[in-house]
Amino acid sequence: MTANRRPAVPLEHRLTQPNASLEDLEKAVALAAEHDLAALVVAPWLVKAARRQIGRSPLAIVATVGFPFGGQLLAVKAFEASKALEQGASQIEFVLNGGALRSGADETVYNDLLAVVDMAHSALAPASVIIEADALSDTLLGKACRLAERAGADSVVSSTGSASAEDTIGRVQLLRDSLGPRVAVKAAGRFATIEQIEQARLAGAARVSASFTAAALEAIRLQPVG
Repeated sequence: MTANRRPAVPLEHRLTQPNASLEDLEKAVALAAEHDLAALVVAPWLVKAARRQIGRSPLAIVATVGFPFGGQLLAVKAFEASKALEQGASQIEFVLNGGALRSGADETVYNDLLAVVDMAHSALAPASVIIEADALSDTLLGKACRLAERAGADSVVSSTGSASAEDTIGRVQLLRDSLGPRVAVKAAGRFATIEQIEQARLAGAARVSASFTAAALEAIRLQPVG
């Protein structure tokens, strides 16, 4: 991307489809390198291969943990995070247990969050919490954000990435309003234009994460803001 047309927030490419292969990873790494993206989000089993492929590139590797529903046991999530970090992940992104949250089991949710956040921070890696905002009332969304912040999360993510850009922008605003300034918000959804990315930034997103295509990234590169 040329400097004068680079989006005002960093972009991540999400390779989080259920059947993503090593061939898909090779293409994703090339795509991220060509368009100077900030990070590549992958399943833990792809982390080692991604680390090998990026070489000396500054591209961050974000490993998904507890994906996509967040209902795994605390020990399982913490172990998954530890192994992803051992394999070379730069960051951890994990799914909040929404079922426990809706059940009023706040301590279960908090302990789950704390275990993974502490595991990531022990390796000097940032930890992001995915909160499926669309499935929660505003009250529960606020509680989820407070628990994530209390656990020391570095950022919260609006969804696993399947939401439309329009829905994601609305979720970002809700998340931003529910968090203090220390915790960043990542907009994860189906973004395809620089206008959508700019709207997400204005809503409070510090980063935009999507399963970008080469065509979408080229269009974004060619679209000036404003």
